Amino acid sequence: MNSHRKAALATRPRLSALSLCLLGALTTLTAQAQSSGSTPAKEATKPKTLDTVVVSGQASSLRSALDKQQAAQGVVSVVHADGIGQLPDTNAAEALARIPGVSVERDQGEGRFIRIRGLGPDLNAVSINGTLVPSAEADRRAVGLDVVPAGLIRSLVVSKTATPDQDANSLGGSVEVNTLSAFDQPGRFLTLSAGANHSSLTGKAKPTAALIYSDRFFANTLGVALALSTDERSFGSNNVESGGAWDLSGAQPALSKLERRSYTIRRERRGGALNLDLRPDADQSYYLRSFSSRFTDTETRQAQTLEFSPALTVAASGSAKAARSLKAREEISQIDSLSLGGERRFGDWKLHAAVGAGRASENKPDTLSGATYKSASALSGVSFSDSQQPIVSGPAALASANGFVLDKIKLEKSLATDRERNLKLDLSHEQEVNGLELELKGGIKLARRQKDNERDVWSYGSKALAKAPYNFSKDKLALGAVVADGMPRYSWGDLGPNMSEAAVRDLVAGLKPADFLDPSDSAVNDYRIKEDSDAAYLQARLEWKATQIITGLRHEKLAMEANGTGNKKGTLSAQQTSTRSHHWLPAFLLRHDLQKDTQLRAAYTQSVVRPTFGQLSPGFIIDDKTAEFGNPELKPLRSQNLDFGIERRLDRDGAVSAYAFHKNIKDFVYRSNLAGQGAWVGFDSALTYANGDAAKVSGLELSYGQALRSLPAPFNGLIVGANATLVSSEATIGGYKAGQWQQRKLALPSQSDRSFNFSLGWEGYGFSTRLAANYKSAYLLEVGDVLNADKDAWVDAQTQVDLSLRYDITPKLQVSFEALNLRDTPYYVYAGRQALNTQYEQYGRSYKLGLKLAVF
Repeated sequence: MNSHRKAALATRPRLSALSLCLLGALTTLTAQAQSSGSTPAKEATKPKTLDTVVVSGQASSLRSALDKQQAAQGVVSVVHADGIGQLPDTNAAEALARIPGVSVERDQGEGRFIRIRGLGPDLNAVSINGTLVPSAEADRRAVGLDVVPAGLIRSLVVSKTATPDQDANSLGGSVEVNTLSAFDQPGRFLTLSAGANHSSLTGKAKPTAALIYSDRFFANTLGVALALSTDERSFGSNNVESGGAWDLSGAQPALSKLERRSYTIRRERRGGALNLDLRPDADQSYYLRSFSSRFTDTETRQAQTLEFSPALTVAASGSAKAARSLKAREEISQIDSLSLGGERRFGDWKLHAAVGAGRASENKPDTLSGATYKSASALSGVSFSDSQQPIVSGPAALASANGFVLDKIKLEKSLATDRERNLKLDLSHEQEVNGLELELKGGIKLARRQKDNERDVWSYGSKALAKAPYNFSKDKLALGAVVADGMPRYSWGDLGPNMSEAAVRDLVAGLKPADFLDPSDSAVNDYRIKEDSDAAYLQARLEWKATQIITGLRHEKLAMEANGTGNKKGTLSAQQTSTRSHHWLPAFLLRHDLQKDTQLRAAYTQSVVRPTFGQLSPGFIIDDKTAEFGNPELKPLRSQNLDFGIERRLDRDGAVSAYAFHKNIKDFVYRSNLAGQGAWVGFDSALTYANGDAAKVSGLELSYGQALRSLPAPFNGLIVGANATLVSSEATIGGYKAGQWQQRKLALPSQSDRSFNFSLGWEGYGFSTRLAANYKSAYLLEVGDVLNADKDAWVDAQTQVDLSLRYDITPKLQVSFEALNLRDTPYYVYAGRQALNTQYEQYGRSYKLGLKLAVF
């Protein structure tokens, strides 16, 4: 942390209650606004300089945030804690959704993964208090930010450009989650809040609560901060999906398979953060940051599957084989982070040292992954209407338990863990020569990461159960033996009676699990991947009059070792692969003040990101004519990044900005089919991952935000925020067809061409309200067939509208009401053409009522 960063942080504004409204309003906010610091007297008269751009929200803090933005270098956006509380944002992902260049991927209607500047979640990094957050997902690098409750967060920082002293492990950008420091407040601080979440789809309400406390001791040299949070939601969704099973060979598209699902979900978040800061004097500071969050997701899925024979067109009547199924699982995700560090100044020299540890896990201790009962014979007179949201019609037997017999019960347990340890040392020297301020900085960072995935699968087939020594009777294998009272809550027809999870489990509870273990599924999905990263850098920062320059060089040495299991025609074998690579990453960042209120910024940077763990997995399955395998020899993705932007201050409380960016990505990873060539001649399918030549991403971010104080009352309480992100991307993928290599171009997965945010708020006389809208255009979800665009899955455009209302009953007591997804926007995925369903799902609206008390 340089001296100018300290100066800026010492002037951090007191946060108010409005934030998020202008999240996207400015392409701004300083990554350095993460923690407070002391300001040496000799620097108090110097111009404040920051290494990043800062965005802040509320009217009361907007002016100070814009002051920091004027002095900043680079492109970064920040959301502060009060901002997170202002809009209906349950978790960290949803709080980031309103920033320019950031969009969110949702799970069951709730924000989970974030995309930055058109790059998917696996290509962006997340850290907590400076320590990388590993991924709980078994085969991904993406961090599910739904694990992080909003109540534990002091600030969220999105960095879109990186200086040489920062990690280079993100292509789109990196997210820094910062928890509370006692030096963020002027003195003792304690707030208590409580509320309830209500889902319109289930009609159930669940409690929420949070506590935030901080204080300073021993003549303000020791700070203690504690945050606790608990949140529960009970909700559900209605789903109808085809999985893209459309036959396009005829005059009209014909559907071969359809599934209708009813979900009942309960989610619980429990989290805590304890931070200690020791600042004996202006020349030294030390900190301990700890964070832990536990996210429990309990899901029950009642489903009905129809297989049409022959495939049916819309409104046509035909026959179908029906099946009923039940899935029930508890998924426990946990993130733990610990960082210890300090900074010491020796005259013009400064030393910073830090060690960090992060752990993420996803535990599914006892999952009923499927209990499937199939109809003994096909049912006639079945049809469906609407190719986007198919509504099924058919005989009464579709909603009956009669005629359905057990096909298979599948149980499994799995545990994925991801651990990261790191050590960082930075040494810098500042001097001033003839009006030129120069800072030289160098350092190293060593990181060690290990990803483990363990999975066991048990399969209980009806044929085995009907034979000796088990001799299950027909009645015991019938659906009627496991039905429960009532019908699934499903808005688009009857699925048949509820299936009982307890009854299904009791059916096989007395059997020996070892007799039904699936050795192939259990072994092939197990792996261990170890990754080492050694980095060193040199950096110079120069400031002369109205110009700032940061330049330098970073070197990353990457090493990986992957261990797993392969299955070739039933024979299991151990697999091991290791790789190494070196990367030189130059950077150049420029900031120039054209005028007092106008700043120009430009940057050239490079970054490098490893492929996902699923892509690198050494496991494989090879049968007679099909094969599927990972590719542990994949090269890392490398990107050259250009950024250019201009920002204009509008009076004291507003700004308008425009930023353009371009990324040239080498060794882009995609799904490929190698069947028909080399070792895979004669195979119908040989699916793996390959490095492409290049991919390109270009875009423009526009933002505007202003507190309209100059208007006559009562309009002078209006706060307006708007931003737009326009992105274009292109990548080339290829595969073999009839022995010939063929290619096609497509947009990058997860990249929306257009994203818009708009918010309109008003505050005054203790009252605050905000209406916010978030839009993102359609984007490619996944490539279905390497050479056939009609098989690609696309997520349709979405617009979500949220509302928040707040009233200060007293200066210390506040009541709030929040409404999420007012338009009940569905999640719609289509297969190549917008008219053809892959998945259609609705979640209903959610409401939250809360009370917040500032004790002192």
